[in-house]
Amino acid sequence: MQTLRLKPKKQASLNRKHPWIFSGALQAHDPVEDGETVEVLDSNGTFRAIGHFHNGSIAVRVISFVKLSIDQKFWNEKIAACVSLRRSLKLPNDSTNCYRLVHGEADGLPGLIIDVYASTAVIQAHSIGMHRNLRPIVDALNRVMHESVSAIYDKSKDALPPEFARTVENGRVYGKLMDDVIRENELEFGIDFAYGQKTGFFLDQRENRRLLREYARDKSVLNCYAYTGGFTLSALRADAREVVSVDSSAAALRQAEDNVDKNFPHETRHTSQKSDVLHYLKSCDRKWDIIILDPPAFAKHRSSLHKAVQGYKRINLAALHRLASPGILFTFSCSQAVSDQLFADTLVAAGIESQHTIRILHKLTQPADHPIGLFHPEGSYLKGLVLYVD
Repeated sequence: MQTLRLKPKKQASLNRKHPWIFSGALQAHDPVEDGETVEVLDSNGTFRAIGHFHNGSIAVRVISFVKLSIDQKFWNEKIAACVSLRRSLKLPNDSTNCYRLVHGEADGLPGLIIDVYASTAVIQAHSIGMHRNLRPIVDALNRVMHESVSAIYDKSKDALPPEFARTVENGRVYGKLMDDVIRENELEFGIDFAYGQKTGFFLDQRENRRLLREYARDKSVLNCYAYTGGFTLSALRADAREVVSVDSSAAALRQAEDNVDKNFPHETRHTSQKSDVLHYLKSCDRKWDIIILDPPAFAKHRSSLHKAVQGYKRINLAALHRLASPGILFTFSCSQAVSDQLFADTLVAAGIESQHTIRILHKLTQPADHPIGLFHPEGSYLKGLVLYVD
């Protein structure tokens, strides 16, 4: 294990247990291979952390603040701790058999995402270090979850740095993929492990989809950025009067329609519309009781923050103009670079321009199986508001 040293007075973030060490905090060192496990000492030579090295802005992602061996026992214990937390959250349960098992930094495994869909675990390594440790991670999953997981699928290629991803192939790692239908809040969804976004489904909106049921009865509902119909199915389950799903992806809408058919055969209350959401909102000539805005991340980096804020303002202003009076807007941002306050300020600007009276009914975030590390506030990425609009 190669040893790296911090520059003097650069250990403050490690004192706060923050799991990232930036390249500017490190003294000059011999070349280190991307993904290699390294030991980090402070300028006095005292041990501070073990982590995965990457030749980039975030130079080391910490996997342990304690000096220990990074062996199979380490991975087994980390995965077992993640399982224990999810079981305490009563996941899985009779109504939901899909959940996030490992959520990166919050679970002490920065760069690693593992989602469980029925009996299939889907891995996404967002760092080269985690991908290089795929075999012990798979072995740990097999050991700890052998009674509940029978297949493991690696979908890291979509998440790794482009220069490294070219050498990686997505595909099954272990077992035989049997399940392509999962259950969330008593609803069934088809999952496309190979081509679906992220690991195949947006598990982080589970509780927010459940909340929609409290408002959708007898209402007209417009689900924007519908993807495979998560909010759509929740609205139909709540006996919404009408639901329209809008998305720019024909493939996603086909899956949404299939999901509607799985749960509500011969349903006539639902239609789908392939369209750019902003264009649809500006061109449709009617109003809706409830609109859901759940767009993809508009800002993946701070460099695109201003453009993202303008994008959020435009779509929310367009949605406010399409709401009945009174109406309800479920609006979200999953851009980590956009803070809760900045998102709220953007909605204030849109609200003022719309000339509506607006009240906040709920402040929304990610569910407990997507925990936020107390020492890593950057892990708080999903923010949402339910607005009552007069």
